[in-house]
Amino acid sequence: MVRGGPKLDHGRRRELGQSFQDGGRHYQQVRPGYPQESAQWLVPAGARDALDAGAGTGKFTELLLGMGLSVTAVDPSEDMLEQLRAHYPGATAVRATAEATGLPAAAFDVVSVAQAWHWCDALAASTELARVLRPHGTLGLIWNQLDTSVPWVHRLSRIMHAGDVYKPDFRPHVGPEFRDLEGHLTHWQDRVTTTDLVELTKSRSYYLRAGETTRAKVLANLDWYLHDHLGHSLDEELELPYLTLTWRATKA
Repeated sequence: MVRGGPKLDHGRRRELGQSFQDGGRHYQQVRPGYPQESAQWLVPAGARDALDAGAGTGKFTELLLGMGLSVTAVDPSEDMLEQLRAHYPGATAVRATAEATGLPAAAFDVVSVAQAWHWCDALAASTELARVLRPHGTLGLIWNQLDTSVPWVHRLSRIMHAGDVYKPDFRPHVGPEFRDLEGHLTHWQDRVTTTDLVELTKSRSYYLRAGETTRAKVLANLDWYLHDHLGHSLDEELELPYLTLTWRATKA
């Protein structure tokens, strides 16, 4: 059972997901990467071949390549994949979805889905990703989230409309093709300026789908909060606390 995640029906999930069809260069510049600890915990010993599904611009792909894996990265956005190819040419980039990869069966030891599982049809994606995994292969689901246990970050997340903030009891929903779902939590900090935070806000699906009036309100509130209320100077560097939730399950 899913608890603490976004309540999105299929139509709303598809509508918001469409906001990431372009803007790949901006996404690559402003979105944080992932802690190495997350990939090290996720990838099983002896793994050789990895599929990064919903790879976007390759933020998690980078970690898989750094571990010496042969990586295929799929994403439905050609704009995102252009950034991935430019920054991580060692990966094979394919335009496809987690529900229909078009890739050979039993070709991978591990499949990762970073910051994208909530855009997927969980049951259809589980069936497809189990198909491309080898026996006893590993499915990994990864989310960066702002650490809202820190009071100033909690308020920041509300101003940003950061929809990827989950409650501590969140468990992702996976299909019956997988068993032994377990989670791992990494605390870390990303060094950002106040301008970076503004640009990060502009990369969120809420902002991308909003009208000009709503966008202006969000940015005005953010400017007031960072520079007037918290008293930070323009472009002052901050340590932004994050949590990375990493889940793994084994192909049944």
